[in-house]
Amino acid sequence: MHCRPAGIAIFVVIAVSSTGGMAAASEGVRTMRLDFYHSGNHQSEMFSLDQLVLEPLAWPGNLQQPVDKTLRGKYAFEIVDVETGVVSWSRSFSSIYGEWETTGEAREMNRTFHESLRFPQPEQNFRVILKKRDHDNSFHTIWQIELDPVDYLVHRESAAYRHEVVAIVQNGAPGEKVDLLLLGDGYTAAETDTFIARARELTEVFLATAPFRERSDDFNVWAVAPAAKESGVSRPSTGIYRDSPFAATYDAFRSERYVLTYENRRWRQIASSAPYDFVEILTNSDTYGGGGIYGLYSTAAAHSEWADYLFVHEFGHHFAGLADEYYTSSVAYEAPDGIREPYEPNVTALLDPAELKWRHLVNAKTPLPTPWPKDAFEEHSLAYQARRARMREENVAESQMNKLFRDNQEIVDGMFSEAPFKDEIGAFEGANYQAKGYYRSELNCIMFTRTTDFCRVCADAIEQVIDEYTKGSD
Repeated sequence: MHCRPAGIAIFVVIAVSSTGGMAAASEGVRTMRLDFYHSGNHQSEMFSLDQLVLEPLAWPGNLQQPVDKTLRGKYAFEIVDVETGVVSWSRSFSSIYGEWETTGEAREMNRTFHESLRFPQPEQNFRVILKKRDHDNSFHTIWQIELDPVDYLVHRESAAYRHEVVAIVQNGAPGEKVDLLLLGDGYTAAETDTFIARARELTEVFLATAPFRERSDDFNVWAVAPAAKESGVSRPSTGIYRDSPFAATYDAFRSERYVLTYENRRWRQIASSAPYDFVEILTNSDTYGGGGIYGLYSTAAAHSEWADYLFVHEFGHHFAGLADEYYTSSVAYEAPDGIREPYEPNVTALLDPAELKWRHLVNAKTPLPTPWPKDAFEEHSLAYQARRARMREENVAESQMNKLFRDNQEIVDGMFSEAPFKDEIGAFEGANYQAKGYYRSELNCIMFTRTTDFCRVCADAIEQVIDEYTKGSD
């Protein structure tokens, strides 16, 4: 007979609903992490336990708001006390797997991704309930596992990099602030000072961008960059491979500008030496690229001419669950099989204009949908994207790519400066990677083009998350 260690039980449950109450975690609690494997394809998925980890630092999050109110992710999890059935913690999130399953590759093969859930350490046996959105955006349970927080098999992680962590901005106790951790990847020991200097510069840009600017006192920012053996990170499409500390790489999902790391356990072990709610990985590279996944991490090429934009744009995905509003550039994801109202706060299918997500911000005289120079924009943008793709295939110098990006933004800004309703909030068709059927709230936003400002809807969505991590329970 196969025996399971005491205190550990696994239950896989598909399409089961679950509800529960809430309870605040106790003060001074440690940080616990569940590491697991997420496998499957475009039709099915499964989960398996890797390890339960007790991280070395106290829980950095806001104990006054234990239950997620924003629910911005594709997935969500609950920590439930086995004896009482009370939900002590919940958060929503998105994942690499959740993106990968929408690619063409997921129709051809199975893949496995390593993932983690972090939460305040429970005092007694608890159940993790993992949920996923259905087609109507409601959550249903897809996995459950019962765990013992004091089992001797719980791994005790050490803060091996605590002496290397640098406080970039420190405004208060982690439990009362949003803690952002900047991880430097591809920096050698001789380049540590370069990383710290860049981390400081990008932090200044980030905290000077509204609405972060108005809430800058609500943030702590930390930084650490374990020494790499070689300078730089991988860019496989050009034959560049690096075994960097966090294994960040361009060409994720075969998109030349998409930067991710698939080494979840590796970066989690290093990150646990610092308090963090959110993570941005800064790559030692100047080629345009980045990425952002809600509740996981964001990435940005720290030495790109567009690093300021990349940092803030990608952090918008990671921090607030904002959708991309652009739609003319190529992406790895397949088009949806139907138009449904998206769960992201800044895009809509406008299925019922009277129930528009941001209707409280719309002037009664603004038409819905809202006119804008869509045809002219698309004609220009599609030609620009084709030229961009050719230049990448030819592997031209990054300075030439940067000039192309600058020229394009100048043309777009000029086009938008004369557009009707350019300063209004409405419903502008073209968003969420689709030219038809999805709408954004304003003509322009940092989630649409390489501009410098968030639209009002995105800014409000960001502030809601800041509140969740810094304010007491209502």
